[in-house]
Amino acid sequence: MKTITRMRGLTRRTTLALASAAAAASLSLALPATANAQAKKTLIVAEPTHGIGYLPLYVAMHKGYFAEEGIEVKVMTVDSGSGHTNAVLTGQAFAFIGGPEHNAFAKLKGAELRAVVNVVDRGNVYFVARKGKEPKPGESMADYFKGKKIGVGQYSGTPNSITRYLMAKYGLDVKKDVTLVETSTAAVIATVKTGAADIGNVSEPLIARGLKEGLWGEPFLSVPKDLGPYAYSTLNVRLDSIEKDPDTVQKFVNGVVKGLKFTYANPGEATLVAKKEFPTMSEEDLKATLDRTFKDELWSKDGSISQASWDTGKSVVMEAGILKQDVPYDQIIDNRFLKALKAEVAK
Repeated sequence: MKTITRMRGLTRRTTLALASAAAAASLSLALPATANAQAKKTLIVAEPTHGIGYLPLYVAMHKGYFAEEGIEVKVMTVDSGSGHTNAVLTGQAFAFIGGPEHNAFAKLKGAELRAVVNVVDRGNVYFVARKGKEPKPGESMADYFKGKKIGVGQYSGTPNSITRYLMAKYGLDVKKDVTLVETSTAAVIATVKTGAADIGNVSEPLIARGLKEGLWGEPFLSVPKDLGPYAYSTLNVRLDSIEKDPDTVQKFVNGVVKGLKFTYANPGEATLVAKKEFPTMSEEDLKATLDRTFKDELWSKDGSISQASWDTGKSVVMEAGILKQDVPYDQIIDNRFLKALKAEVAK
């Protein structure tokens, strides 16, 4: 398999310096102008974390699908809040992976970003109950959650926003009817273990770890099933990139869709890519994560970003108070490249 280059945890200054150095090296090593014109264009994708949720993107890189389109893609991990969005806005990266609500946030501040292809189309969140605190048979979610302490990630994070959205859906007030024990995502398991929380808002591999320790049973509430289509993680670019270089955007979208389709069609080979991307992850954790991801079909199968998927995502962040006003679908999502690809395949 191909070697994948990645930049992690870089500061803006360091990233720009590396980008300038790489560009200079590329020019200095160029032979004739014709050869340089045929060189692959390198695109940087900023990610907020390096996670298995983005596996189809890594698969597209490893399998050479971007190279087939005449481009090279590298990922840059920017683990600082909205750093992945800012990397695109400031020109450090071509695209970022994250929810299209970030495009809406930018829109309200005067910037123009567009989601062009979907990767994660379900909310990757599950609710588990501490042993002895499970819902009673036939008990409504409203009655069950009322008075409970819920271990969840910090405010403004998507798991936290989903929790707030669901409580409102069940007619509960997060300030009066439940207690949110807000902590780091990794620490949620500790809140349940110590009894500080009755319920945990978690995903894999934490679900499997809690099952192994006997802390909880299988999730009693699956957000992928409960909320359905949800634009959880799309690939987003500047509107300026679409207007000035639509050919490159099309090639990028084509490569991502190939990665999505290969991942579903070849789970065994996709798992090999995951092992290369996450060499320190235990076999047990990797298997648990991939098994649940494939079972619940968290990834988009064709890259499409439906109106329903944005309606859900928008409702979640608006209920949480993070998005202050409605932003229409067509102002943050651009499906022209997916439509063009579908038309080309249909020929």
